[in-house]
Amino acid sequence: MNTLQDEAPELRIAWPINIGKAAALSGISPKMLRHYEASGLLGGVVRTDSNYRQYTLADVHTLRFIRRARDMGFGLDAIAELVSLWHNRKRSSATVKRITRKHLDELAQRIQALQAMQRTLDSLMHLCPGDGRPDCPILDNFAHAPDEPATAAKSGTKLYKPATTAAPRRNTPRPH
Repeated sequence: MNTLQDEAPELRIAWPINIGKAAALSGISPKMLRHYEASGLLGGVVRTDSNYRQYTLADVHTLRFIRRARDMGFGLDAIAELVSLWHNRKRSSATVKRITRKHLDELAQRIQALQAMQRTLDSLMHLCPGDGRPDCPILDNFAHAPDEPATAAKSGTKLYKPATTAAPRRNTPRPH
């Protein structure tokens, strides 16, 4: 038979706890815990006479909430607002939904940008002969500003001929 203590081992801990235990229980590093506290995400943490931080069970739950929101990619400003809403029992779920919608839209934009990068790199990979020659369309593409039309991925044209078995070329310096 499972008891409440088996399901929630944090109930067997003598509270309050130090920063190391709070970090371990919340799944974040002590450095990030200090950062979240300094950023105001955690609220006022009680300190001992020796100035050691003392964390409560509620603090650990808040830290877990913060970690989960960070895992979902929310920024610290949005997390601060979400933590405040989470602690406010009179909150409006419409506000939470608005914050989440904004983040979801930002994620969609980042995904589109990543997919564009993937398509560009895939095109460049197909243009690169990958042989012993020094010519490399990937490096040439990186050397041009993004708005220059010389990028093979945007123009769809091949900048290099495939390697042939013709006589080897001499390595002569090219002007940059």
